Amino acid sequence: MDRQGFQDWLDRYVAAWKSYDPNEIGALFSEDATYQYHPQDEPERGRAAIVATWLDDQDEKGTYDAKYEVLAIDGDVHVAQGWSHYFNPDGTKSDDYTNIYICRFNEAGECTEFIEYWIQGREFRKQAIDEIKRKAIAGED
Repeated sequence: MDRQGFQDWLDRYVAAWKSYDPNEIGALFSEDATYQYHPQDEPERGRAAIVATWLDDQDEKGTYDAKYEVLAIDGDVHVAQGWSHYFNPDGTKSDDYTNIYICRFNEAGECTEFIEYWIQGREFRKQAIDEIKRKAIAGED
């Protein structure tokens, strides 16, 4: 897959995330694909399992946006970088992530292996830690 093909795939990935359409999600991945939400996780195995995990933990429509771009291609390894933003009802950001995706594809243009690396924005990570501390002091779960 060349750079434009990979960029097209990344754009379809974002569109599938926004639609949560099982057919759009499934079309991204091969029947035997693996998908890791974090590099240390055991991968989801197979298209059906990947679609099921996407549908099982949906973000609320209109509360997020993302953009990913091709960073590098080396043989069959495709690397993308980008961002994911989450928003409050008033439109202000509620969370922010920088993402790196490492992907492999078959000749049909389906992803066969997907690994996500993400870093939460410093400001939002600090807020999350402060909230955990506040709850611990208050005795809340």
